[in-house]
Amino acid sequence: MPINIAVVRERASGESRVALVPETAKKFAGLGASLLMEQSAGIDSHFLDSDYAGVAMVAGIPEAYGRADLILRVNPPSTAEIEAMPEGSTLIGLLKPYDDKARLAALNARRITAFSLELLPRISRAQSMDALSSQASCAGYQCGLIAAARCTKFFPMLTTAAGTIRPARVLVIGAGVAGLQAIATCKRLGAMVEAYDVRAAAREQIESLGAKFVDTGVSADGSGGYARELTVEEKAAQAEKLAKAVAAADVVITTAAIPGKKAPTIITRDMVGRMKYGAIIVDMAAESGGNCELTQAGEHVVANDVNIHGPLNLPSRMPTHASDLYARNLYNFLSPWIKDGQLAIDWSDEIVAGTLLCKDGTTVHPVVKQVLGEA
Repeated sequence: MPINIAVVRERASGESRVALVPETAKKFAGLGASLLMEQSAGIDSHFLDSDYAGVAMVAGIPEAYGRADLILRVNPPSTAEIEAMPEGSTLIGLLKPYDDKARLAALNARRITAFSLELLPRISRAQSMDALSSQASCAGYQCGLIAAARCTKFFPMLTTAAGTIRPARVLVIGAGVAGLQAIATCKRLGAMVEAYDVRAAAREQIESLGAKFVDTGVSADGSGGYARELTVEEKAAQAEKLAKAVAAADVVITTAAIPGKKAPTIITRDMVGRMKYGAIIVDMAAESGGNCELTQAGEHVVANDVNIHGPLNLPSRMPTHASDLYARNLYNFLSPWIKDGQLAIDWSDEIVAGTLLCKDGTTVHPVVKQVLGEA
């Protein structure tokens, strides 16, 4: 019997993405898999049921999950959804492994084998599977568009009959995938862009996009391509020099995050008070606490006439391409382990072992266990 892969509509508030797109459905079928999908699961991503040739459309979660061997998701399942999953089935998605011990307990109670793509090892072979990077690219792009739409100035320099308009000044803080995409987007729109990252290696990447690097003299290169958390002294030195760049900017986009931890506070209340009247902050880290002290997740806050935006789930603002990229990440992760329509996982593989969250009724990922106090 071929493996049954199931996908249902994402039910998290504000979620528009889907874990399976017509292109990857065709590829999974080519590997011999059988596909089950809840009706209209792709509609918010602008994929019609008729686009999914060869996929069996079913009425709801019980029908989709009832025969599932392998379940693909964008967001973590609810407890009710976990209870609908067959015992011993396999789940793959962005499962927010550090957020909810009760969810892990529910997965383990059903003996679900769960792979969390946030835990993917940062190695070259895993790049095509890196869902965090693909979705961060969408988020960074959206941050640039939000900033441009809400800025009270033109982004590009304009020469008009009334005189020349100078370009807006944009500062991007954090030069990971999202930050680099924000830089590139703002540059394409014509803004004068500066950027800062605590990782020394980011300077070359920032300058390659035509932006100016803000050098604060603080470096915090960490493991796995992420920045480490700064010391109190380093934060003070960083803030003193960065405050000048923030004060000069018309737009500040912040993208700094540390996996499994609260986002670092980079822009303080005092720094906001020194910004230009009418300036804008777009805080991409709002969901994990915010890089600005005054950010409120999902809200638009005004302080000292500075507009502070804390948008949530930015990739869902462009669900067609966000879903397309995410579905490709899932296919690239899974396709090596589907042989003649059967799932044949090599548990010793570095990517498999690094991403495995739960197996045989136990949380197995060592870092997750440590963060949740289960080690």
